[in-house]
Amino acid sequence: MRKLDYGRVLEKLTSFIQEKVDDSKADGVVIGVSGGIDSATTAYLAVKALGKERVLGLIMPYYMNKDVEDARLVCSSLGIEWREIGIKPIVDSFVAQLDFHPDKRSLGNIMARTRMVLLYAHANAKNYLVLGTSNRSEFLTGYFTKWGDGASDYAPLINLYKTEVWEIAKLLGVPERIIEKKPTAGLWEGQSDEEELGISYRLLDEILWRLVDLKMPKNEIAKELEVPIERVEYVENLVRRSEHKRRLPIGPTF
Repeated sequence: MRKLDYGRVLEKLTSFIQEKVDDSKADGVVIGVSGGIDSATTAYLAVKALGKERVLGLIMPYYMNKDVEDARLVCSSLGIEWREIGIKPIVDSFVAQLDFHPDKRSLGNIMARTRMVLLYAHANAKNYLVLGTSNRSEFLTGYFTKWGDGASDYAPLINLYKTEVWEIAKLLGVPERIIEKKPTAGLWEGQSDEEELGISYRLLDEILWRLVDLKMPKNEIAKELEVPIERVEYVENLVRRSEHKRRLPIGPTF
């Protein structure tokens, strides 16, 4: 992986948040706090950049599980204002209006988009910005819901790979149990990011960095990492198939 000076990265991240909030004349930021590493790191960065009085955390569970406890831990540890909104009644009411029963992936997308609506409702009411929690690993592979958790005003972590986010989290003092927990989007019970992605984050990041940033040939990546070339092609396909999720809608030119 690339070698970063994480002290300098931390300074740049906090300066970025300060500048964007000041430039937009917003009064603060709202963050969806899930109990995972990305939202926890984003919340800690926001408090470092703006102070706890200008950060609002929204905990929006569909399932009441350990992730909710971890999200509460993040908010209480930081001393920020936070609200807990159970989205199950909202999501279930959407589903009740459909003439079909969505599969678990579609239901997960409805959950993510419901959270986006709630984040922007609070942002509008308080003259806040929505601070996104996407990281580069998930952005490049399309592992996010379009117009759901992929929607935000600014996303401080979007150019940091997942393994780099872990390092920033350690510097910020994010609770150890959150850093060490298995990553999950919490879209259904027992869901695991790495199982759904079909690859570990550590290998994914090593391949992505070489494939996207260094633009190395696939056979060289496979040789250097000592993995079958099919693993590299698998990641390449994830990036290619999700291209539409990384841009605004386009139409034909005339």
